[in-house]
Amino acid sequence: MQRTLKQLAEWLGLEFRGEPSLLIEGVSTLEMAGANMVTFLANPKYKDQLPGTRAGAVIISPEVPYERACLISRNPYADFTKVVGLYAPPIPRPAPGIHPLAVVHPEAHLGQDVAIGPFCVVGAKARLGDHTVLTAQVFIGDDTVVGDHCIVYANVVVRERVAIGNRVIIHPGTVIGADGFGFAPVGETYAKIPQIGTVVIEDDVEIGANVTIDRASLGETRLGQGCKIDNLVQIAHNVTIGPLTVIAAQTGISGSSKVGRHVMIGGQAGLSGHLTIGDHAVLGAQAGITRDVPEKQFVSGYPARPHTESMRQLAAVARLPELIKKIQRLEARLQALEEK
Repeated sequence: MQRTLKQLAEWLGLEFRGEPSLLIEGVSTLEMAGANMVTFLANPKYKDQLPGTRAGAVIISPEVPYERACLISRNPYADFTKVVGLYAPPIPRPAPGIHPLAVVHPEAHLGQDVAIGPFCVVGAKARLGDHTVLTAQVFIGDDTVVGDHCIVYANVVVRERVAIGNRVIIHPGTVIGADGFGFAPVGETYAKIPQIGTVVIEDDVEIGANVTIDRASLGETRLGQGCKIDNLVQIAHNVTIGPLTVIAAQTGISGSSKVGRHVMIGGQAGLSGHLTIGDHAVLGAQAGITRDVPEKQFVSGYPARPHTESMRQLAAVARLPELIKKIQRLEARLQALEEK
């Protein structure tokens, strides 16, 4: 696909600078883009990379000075996402139908134009909504509901009595509805606590690869509308996550914690059980959350504390070698004075 710089600007509804007839043939990063490609700069702190780019044009915010061809955007990342979709359209959807190597229980209910790939298993009384796709080797348990326009990629397991909304994307290897970690000490052994609850995934959620979302012991584990979950995230039993929350890779959330709406959780964060995280809170990468976090607060470190306080403590720790040497010098001077 080819578009001129002017055509691309008109399609995006943006102002531009540069030669209107410049052909744009693809997209890439600042480092890799060629003379007929468009790239973007979302964070002004990386503007020092601009002189080295060979990109034909850059989508850039008006606050960043740039003399070469560019498209002026208030949200460069979002506009670049649109351009990616233009030059790299999505992979075609599989044709509707049931592959001959799939196993679909006769009591399952399939909506219109469902596509079920090879080696998939759909259990008794399971329901798949209209235009939903199971790519290959997907397991859908008995009495589970998957909504309309969902895409479930290879090797996903959705166990029995789980409810998944509309337009949900589940990436390979994810397991939804496995038993929660519930065991009662009995002498020197442990008795398994039956995990008889469910998992509810609301509309427009995207779940990364190899995520585990445990069913509730009683009641439900719930992910709110529009949540985005990165790869390798563990969500334990009876956790509730509010709408539009985003969780980065390798985060673990212990049982019965309640995470508010529009929360941002950085990679490798760990949350203890039975906590409450307020709306619009930000949990920094590798934060160890051991107590409730108020709404709109940014916390980091272990144990997590307000981010500015955590940064001050880290700065103080970095000065410890220097402070130890200073104390040693003062001790030596004091000893010399005492000897006199």
